[in-house]
Amino acid sequence: MTKTVYAACPHDCPDACGVLISVDHGRAVKIQGDPSHPVTRGFLCAKVAKYLDRVYSPARVLYPMRRVAPKGNAAGLGHAFERISWDEALREITERFRTIIGQFGSEAILPYSYGGTLGKLNFASMDRRFFHRLGASQLARNICSEAGGAGVRSVYGVNMGTEPEQFRHSRYIIAWAANIHGNNVHLWPFIEEARRKGAKLVVIDPYRTRTAACADWHLAINPGTDVALALGMMHIIIRDKLYDADYVARYALGFDELRDKVQQYPPEKVCGWTGIAVPDIEKLAREYAEIRPAAIRMNYGVQRSENGGMAARAIAMLPVITGSWKEVGGGFQLSTSGAYGLNNAALERPDLMQVSLGRAARVINMVELGKALAESDNPPVKALFVYNSNPAAVCPNHNHVIRGLLRPDLFTVVHEQFFTDTTDYADITLPATTFFEHKELQSAYGHYYLQISNQAIDPLGECCSNVDLFRRLAERMGFTEECFRESVDEMIEGALESPNPWLRGITRERLENEGHIRLAFNPGNGEGAARAFLPFEDGGFRTPSGKAELYSEKLRDLGLDPVASFVPPDESRHRPGTKQYPLEMLARKADNFLNSTFTNLPGMQALEETGTLEISSADAQTRGIRDGDPVRVFNSRGAIELKAKVDGRVQPGVVAARLNWAKLTPGKKNINVLTSEKLTDIGQSATFYSVLVEVELCRHLGGHLPTTAV
Repeated sequence: MTKTVYAACPHDCPDACGVLISVDHGRAVKIQGDPSHPVTRGFLCAKVAKYLDRVYSPARVLYPMRRVAPKGNAAGLGHAFERISWDEALREITERFRTIIGQFGSEAILPYSYGGTLGKLNFASMDRRFFHRLGASQLARNICSEAGGAGVRSVYGVNMGTEPEQFRHSRYIIAWAANIHGNNVHLWPFIEEARRKGAKLVVIDPYRTRTAACADWHLAINPGTDVALALGMMHIIIRDKLYDADYVARYALGFDELRDKVQQYPPEKVCGWTGIAVPDIEKLAREYAEIRPAAIRMNYGVQRSENGGMAARAIAMLPVITGSWKEVGGGFQLSTSGAYGLNNAALERPDLMQVSLGRAARVINMVELGKALAESDNPPVKALFVYNSNPAAVCPNHNHVIRGLLRPDLFTVVHEQFFTDTTDYADITLPATTFFEHKELQSAYGHYYLQISNQAIDPLGECCSNVDLFRRLAERMGFTEECFRESVDEMIEGALESPNPWLRGITRERLENEGHIRLAFNPGNGEGAARAFLPFEDGGFRTPSGKAELYSEKLRDLGLDPVASFVPPDESRHRPGTKQYPLEMLARKADNFLNSTFTNLPGMQALEETGTLEISSADAQTRGIRDGDPVRVFNSRGAIELKAKVDGRVQPGVVAARLNWAKLTPGKKNINVLTSEKLTDIGQSATFYSVLVEVELCRHLGGHLPTTAV
């Protein structure tokens, strides 16, 4: 008997697709996009279209494992690990936790998780309850999106934006550090629909992405200079009186201060920083202000430099001063996540820290994991519990992180679907379910549809969801609070119990019957706009002032520019003293992986060219490097050997390499050996794109000798 199960993709992608899973005699046999979902519209990305390969991969972790070889050995049953029972695994974990708490205190235990799943329950519910009640150190989950989110909130007070369906009505679309074709593919059909009606697509990106290659106009900006370009655009818009004076007067705060600030950013000066010609800056600003409606799709690449928070803030000001928020097909999108307003406190129960500690626990920034594992006080981190993440691959300053993970006194538990880079340093590895194997509540950060993801198949082997795992651990630790016995359905109902008016009428039963439900926005006015959501059409910003804050007293109090300003990153060609490492490196995500997810699957590896360094012909020629040569990329933090690819995708002065698992890269190191733990200006996120390196030919690997060599 074949049945179809409605589910939702929980991976770290804005699209959060509605998924139909066909199940025959308990085995999933087909996956497809839900044709009734207004954003998914019946198709899936190349990664999730092959998801059966992931679920039924022979490489899945299916049973609890205990390490029997030194840390760092490649994982595998009968090699680095031995199979143990769940009872043995839970007993060992809780006994070690009790010992550590007795000797060092509960804050010596650190949970480490991020976006392996963005389902509301398996991302943040029973796990947070457990670690709050345990009194463990708390994790600032800032590695990816916090700088951009904080920058946008500093203007709007909330992360909301233009719904993807409205992009079909746009006439001018700017993809700012947004590789839509590569990692937001369900927005692409709406953009193509707009282009067929005459819209123009402009891409601002230092790298010639898939989206840039398809665009009407690609502006190859210098890395980390987006703040300057946004301020330069506003200089022209205000100078030429192209701003919406009425909207600004009604709904913005600090326009006079902004007008004064942008006088410092004339196009001639901005050109020197950004590498974009003065006529192009003038053209971009005028077209954006004059062709209506205009929408900006900004993605998180823009905030991966030291000034990333300020960059997001400055770009978010553009639709405010043009009044673009008034128009269907106008506005801006980074994230839509702020609209959901689910009851996160009920899911996570931060009040449980009062039971264990009588106060809030210390907070450790996940970006600084290497630093946290190296420190020896306050107390030292003696246990690390990793789930929904692969820090040995994704964390900056890889060598520093690995030194910490190799500590013999660090007890590490990893809950995973595969033997990743991080399981190579685990003492205990536990088997995790995929989204086929558990029930979930799914929000999104790229649209406004709440979804139920139903369980399609029984867990493979002895796999366990995050919810069930931390419920079991709570029972073993003797936690008696009723919240640890809540069912998945009860937790979903608790999440929906929220004062957010946009959740009115949305119940678990409705979600189970309908699969996806659009948030209950007020319907708007006028033909063609009846279903459009214009979050800031009439102001309604969620800042302290209730207006778009072009001047922020909060930033002023933090010692930051209360308007916005461009400060070159420390690791930038615009800083003096950078001759030792003259090239700016983009530590890019691969197009066919999702961060470090999908990386190990043969079908995905076949689609991705890994182990390459993209370099301009000018920079390659200067160093005697030819296409295909082995090269050494290095700075003061480390070095990695890659293959040169001279393909015209980066401009002179910039190189690019893609994230891969370390153990799947030559030398068992990945590009994060070159990145630093330095934090962004706002939001304290990672600075993956503020990295200076040098490149040289690897003669010992068979590289040719330059013609000038003896």
